[in-house]
Parts: sequence; C-alpha cells; structure tokens
Amino acid sequence: MTKAGIKLLAAATALPLLMAGAVSAEEIDYGNFDGYTLRVKLIGGAQYEPLYAEIEKWEEMTGAKVDVLSRKNHFELDREIKQDIAAGTLDWCVGSNHTSFAPQYGTIYIDLNGVIPEATLAEFQELALANSTVDGRLVQLPRHSDISNLYYKKSLYADQGNKDRFKEKHGYDLAPPETWDQFKDQAIFFANAPEFFGTQYVGKDEAITGRFYELLIAEGGQLFDENWNPTFNSEAGVRAVQWFKDLYDAKAVPAGVLNYLWDDTGLGFASGTVALNLDWAGWASFFNDPANSKVAGDIGLVRAPVGSGGKRSGWSGSHTFSITETCDNKEAAASFISFLTSHERQMIEARKGLLPTRAKVWDEAIAEFDGAGNEFMVTVFETYSQSMAEDAFTPPLIAPWIEVSNEIWPRLQAAILGEKSPQEALDEAAESAREVMEDAGYL
Repeated sequence: MTKAGIKLLAAATALPLLMAGAVSAEEIDYGNFDGYTLRVKLIGGAQYEPLYAEIEKWEEMTGAKVDVLSRKNHFELDREIKQDIAAGTLDWCVGSNHTSFAPQYGTIYIDLNGVIPEATLAEFQELALANSTVDGRLVQLPRHSDISNLYYKKSLYADQGNKDRFKEKHGYDLAPPETWDQFKDQAIFFANAPEFFGTQYVGKDEAITGRFYELLIAEGGQLFDENWNPTFNSEAGVRAVQWFKDLYDAKAVPAGVLNYLWDDTGLGFASGTVALNLDWAGWASFFNDPANSKVAGDIGLVRAPVGSGGKRSGWSGSHTFSITETCDNKEAAASFISFLTSHERQMIEARKGLLPTRAKVWDEAIAEFDGAGNEFMVTVFETYSQSMAEDAFTPPLIAPWIEVSNEIWPRLQAAILGEKSPQEALDEAAESAREVMEDAGYL
C-alpha cells in the first residue's frame, strides 16, 4: 500500500496518512506537534486499556504529549462532560463518545467531514459511520462496535446429571438457550446462591435501560410509536420487566446485581461463578485467558436468544472519539483519533475480541485467529459478525435518549425489587418519558 499525502484539515498542514493498514502505523507521518499537550477524556475499564498503551507511540511520532484528564466508565464520564458544559469548562480536545450518547451533546463536537479525509472514512463500515452521524454531522469517529451474545459454561451442559434433572423438570433437553424463556429456565436451574448463579445482568444507568429495550424488542414491543409517544408500558414491556424480576426473586442472580455495570458482569463470569452471561465481544479474549479467568477453555458461545415476538435481542452501537469545538489544536486532535482508530490499532483491539469498525480488520482478524489455530476467537468473530449483520439495532439516536433512559431505569429497579408492579413502574416511566419528549419538542 503506498503512502498518500492527505490533509486532515483543509486549512492545516498536510499529514501524510495511509489509506489502509498494510504498512505499520510507525511508518505514517501523523504530523509534528512538538511541545504541544493534547488534553483528553477517555472511557476507562479493563477492555479499553490495551489501546491506551499505544498512546506513547503517537507521542513519540508527533512530539506531542497527551494529558488524560479522566479515565472513567461511560456513565461517570457522561456526567462529567455535562458538568463541563454547564460550567463552560470544555477546555479539552478529545473525548470518548458513543453513538447512543452523542445526540444529546448538541454542537460541542466538530463535524469530522472535511477533517478526516474521505479516503480514510471510506475504510470504515458504512453503518458505523451512519450511526456516528447526528443531524448530518459526523461528530465521532467509530473505534469499535458492540452487541451482546451469550457465553456459557460448556461443562454444565455436558454433565449427564444436569441433563437428566433438567429434562425431568422442564420436559425438554438441556442445550444452550434459543429463547429468553429457556434462558430463564436454565439460569434458575443452575443457580445455587450464594456460591453459584445462573446468570447476572447490568442493573443501573443506561445499561439496564438498554437491556430492557432489547428484551422489549425481542418480545415484540417498541419504545415509541411513529409519533414519539412512549409505548414501552405495553404487555411486551411487562414481560420484559418480569424476566428481570423472576431471576432476581429466584436468586438466580447476585444480590447486588442492581449496582452492576459492564466490568462487574465481565469479571463475574470470569470468576467461574456464573453459568450464562450475555455480554459483548470485548471480554472474549479475557474470558479464555487462564491467567485472568477460571472459565478459560470451558466457554461456549451462541447468538443472543429469541423473544416471544420472534426477534433476537441485539441492542448495538459504537464506541467512538470526538473533538470539541473549543479545542485549541484540532489538527493534533484529528491526528490523535486517526491514530487510535487506525488499521493497526483496530487489529490490537480485535485480538482482544473488540469488534472493529474498519471492514478489512474483520477479515484479517479472522484469518489471523485461524492461522494461529485459535478456534475460540474464530467462533467469536463469526458469531458476532452474524449478529451485527442480522440482529443489530440502536436505541433511538435522538438528543433526549439519555434523559428518557434516566426516567426508565430507576423504575425498572423499583419493579425488580417489588416496590412497584411491572405495569405500575412502566406506566410511571412512560408518563415521565412523555414529559421529556414534550420538553424536547418531539410531542
């Protein structure tokens, strides 16, 4: 692949970037920003960190330094960014973003069209770029995508005693669940609290709203009708909430599950104390590494189950990077996010199981896993590729989405705890969501 001189900014110094990944990033000229300090706020967590070890290479190539002001989970980072907006302290350049979060931020981030070269953008998946666009503006460069599928402990399903007892109790053969009802049956069957749990789920913030949302879709429901009236307080919505509650009441999930976020569920499955774990691909390599995981070598993987509405759950989106309008060196910021999403950097993340947003990386990662005889990671990429192609759907990419979510998730918790009935909780959440949508001009 030959080197192409491309301008990151129309009015800025040209940065010769490669159009694809056949040549290593170390051979790419990302510009000279000697003496400049780029201030950034990044998402933190076990599966995000390997990429950040690469930052020093960008510093060496460009002469710049990177000052990481924050490294938090996305919900805490979102709250911090909103505080910066309110206080007028957007004095940093690059922030981690997500396709679900981006619409709420208005115009604090620049349009990357004309900033990132068209030839570079052409290397990204079309859908990832479409989901990264808000009101016609490409406000984020996609880092990797996420969707959840079902990991399980294979040895539990191979045990003849388990097979016999399950068949006697439920009348069908024990096999990885195809439906959400089977998932619940099996999670309750395997549970032996407090030593072992059938499953777990993220229990607060937009995390549980998203899980509820995808079960709602799988059950045949919708969040809104065509006129943006909330409709999630439907029979399908009640069934979705009841799924969470039934597992909680049966002690098939840990008692503290309503405080869980993504690191909690990932580390929980790796601890060997959970039978079934709906999770994203970013944990795959960690799960199968005996240095980190007690389930290494004992992991099965299937697509997420089907609901009574005949659809699989498939809540999806992309983690991204954005550049603030107030950035004092947008050229350096563009160089930095181009580096972090380059072919070579995406290969580093793909080796951990994170789903790339550059089309070629999918094929090259699978070929690399296959060549190394890593059948597990080949299965991971093939399973998640099918899910992204056939099952993926985003939450509504609208400005008030997080505000709507904040009206939903505390009510979900109340229903799970039995403080309200599922119908009462959803009716209350729908009424509050309606007010949010009215205030935002959608109704």
